[in-house]
Amino acid sequence: MPSAAPLDGKAVFWRNRAALLFDRIPLPLLFCDAHGTVLVANHALATEWDTLPGRLTGRNALELFRPTTAGHLHPLAEAVRLRRRSRYPVEVSWSTAAGTDRVGEMTVNVVSDEPDASLNLLLIVHPHDQPAAAPAPPPAGPARASALEARILALAAAGNTSTRIAGEVGLTADGVNYHLTRLSRRWGATNRTALIARAYVNGTLAPDTWPPTPAGPRPPGG
Repeated sequence: MPSAAPLDGKAVFWRNRAALLFDRIPLPLLFCDAHGTVLVANHALATEWDTLPGRLTGRNALELFRPTTAGHLHPLAEAVRLRRRSRYPVEVSWSTAAGTDRVGEMTVNVVSDEPDASLNLLLIVHPHDQPAAAPAPPPAGPARASALEARILALAAAGNTSTRIAGEVGLTADGVNYHLTRLSRRWGATNRTALIARAYVNGTLAPDTWPPTPAGPRPPGG
């Protein structure tokens, strides 16, 4: 009979690979307990509220997403009660950190590791292409960066690596690269140098300051 150590090593390896994949998927994802309490959130979801994934842990999914029809939750509640592993689509809406109302479809997967294990919910959000009741874009240039994105850009402009930036803002290096890639697509920048140049041109980063800082009031003594 094989020793437990190699099996434990394999389990850790695949758990880490799964966590990395979970974090890199561009769709908002939530892993919850059977009551909807958030256990893990990925970066794509946290970005909707301009926060870090860990700060969503412990909140309830119904605090973040509003079902458009209350009756859609009844089959899901029944599935959890009967321990029925299945998939349920629910139309939802939510408000982003910028105050934009969005709508989409949330696929709720009822899952468990073993037949008698506790049930969990894997929530996958598919946002619709156009935000609902989105405010008109500002007349000047492309969309501005969030506070977190601006801080990442300032640290990148100072020449920091993704790993160093991650330590400063409380993300993983993959999380930092996720935000930089998202900004590059939004602003049409082909590389990090072009992205930083865009950040100065559109006013995200303050000109004539070193080390680079986000635009806005300078801190006391700065």
